Amino acid sequence: MKSGKPDMPVYAPIDPDESMDALGHRIQRYARSRHPALVDDQGTLDWGDLVTQANRIANRLRVAGLQPGESVAALSGNSREDIALFLGVLVAGGCMVPLSGMASAEALALMVADCRARFLFVSGTQQALLSPVRDQLTDLAEDRIISLAGPLAGAGHTLADWLASTSAETDPVPVTLDHPFNIIYSSGTTGTPKGILHDYRFRQRQMVRMSRYGLDSEAINLVSTPLYSNTTLVSVLPTLYHGGTLVLMAKFNAHRFLELAETHRVTHAMLVPVQYQRILAEPDFDRFDLSSFKLKLCTSAPLRSAVIADAMARWPGNLREVYGLTEGGISTSLDCAAHPDKWDSVGVPTQGAEVRVIGEDGRELPRGATGEIVGRAISMMRGYVNRPEQTRDMLWTSPEGDVFYRSGDMGRIDEDGFIYILDRRKDMIISGGFNVYPVDLEKVLLAHPAVADATVIGIPSDQWGETPLGLVVVRPGQAASETAILEWANRQLGKTQRLAAIEFRASLPRSAIGKVLKRELRAPYWAGN
Repeated sequence: MKSGKPDMPVYAPIDPDESMDALGHRIQRYARSRHPALVDDQGTLDWGDLVTQANRIANRLRVAGLQPGESVAALSGNSREDIALFLGVLVAGGCMVPLSGMASAEALALMVADCRARFLFVSGTQQALLSPVRDQLTDLAEDRIISLAGPLAGAGHTLADWLASTSAETDPVPVTLDHPFNIIYSSGTTGTPKGILHDYRFRQRQMVRMSRYGLDSEAINLVSTPLYSNTTLVSVLPTLYHGGTLVLMAKFNAHRFLELAETHRVTHAMLVPVQYQRILAEPDFDRFDLSSFKLKLCTSAPLRSAVIADAMARWPGNLREVYGLTEGGISTSLDCAAHPDKWDSVGVPTQGAEVRVIGEDGRELPRGATGEIVGRAISMMRGYVNRPEQTRDMLWTSPEGDVFYRSGDMGRIDEDGFIYILDRRKDMIISGGFNVYPVDLEKVLLAHPAVADATVIGIPSDQWGETPLGLVVVRPGQAASETAILEWANRQLGKTQRLAAIEFRASLPRSAIGKVLKRELRAPYWAGN
């Protein structure tokens, strides 16, 4: 990364009269506030103390040589130190790069090199990940690796020692809408990491849009997904921008989530589908007072209509499903209270967004037809870091000359303009020449009373090329057999959809934000094919 404006394309529509209110500058107005900023296992940190800590980090980074636009990486978790660091990097004019604790050590080393990180901050819980590749981080001297809490083998300083007597003087570095804000890495568990660069334009617009959902100074936002995920930042950043309160969970636990929600009178939460399922399945869910909730948000994957119905019936406050890409471009929202007849959809495009569906030949399809979803919106990434070809590969240009992002998701748009997601394009199964969408089969399996969790993958077939296999987690105490579930499901499926087999699993592998890792599940079946 070069300092200053990144040498990358901008695909978001530009407004020459757009105003700028950078987050690192904006938080200075809260410097004397005693309003709670963060609540975690250590207690409550007010806004005045958080701003002081952020300014100290910013000043120390600048003294240590950080230039505007340069990257600062963090391998940590959901903690007050991590929030202070994120804000401090922005105050210093740097680009924040939160790294996934789910990544392999080799992938982490690639990410640190790819973003040209000038500093790396590591929490005590992530030490083991760093150790195997410490000698590969040749561009980072010992004094550029800092432990966020406690001693760290191979680190030059702990955060407390590194800051020492650094001043908390207020001096945010000037930035523009074109300056880099953060890099989010996708595909960090396996494969080559891909860095998604967001500039201030992207985040500024997103923070303003999300504040319309009540993520403002009065919000008490319970954060239970990791800060390295864009899912989390979508709700965390507007809460910080407006001086609200974050309640941080270091690790998600459904019962603990309910305890925190009741104790702190939580108003908002951004959750992923598997979290809704686990929270609503808590035996004592109904004894908790959740009346303070104004809105729950859901993203990362479509939320099943049965789960929406359960949440709307038992959990106070509205539920809004959000669909989009970390790259931006696609942005839809479903107001569940307003559209109970559309709970199988992900809603309609948000203000300033446009969604279309295209076929394999790249031509736009009519409403009702199934194809790949593409979109454009007011928030669109600058591109993949150091990967111009991959950036170009995800672009689709409309007949009018507008640039859209390809989602990789298969879906359709109904007559009312609501978008329905069927599956990832790469997860679609082509069996005997027919397109089979695993989500359709999974809905059937999940309706079986003995099934707690399920997914469907394509496996090799001599007869059909590939064929669907159901992987099922059975509810405790249930005695259903694989054969019985297979026969039950296939009676409800079309001839071209029928499952070849059912296999029981103790659990399904998921990412930190709850997505089933289908590539990991498919790998053993396709080895050697």
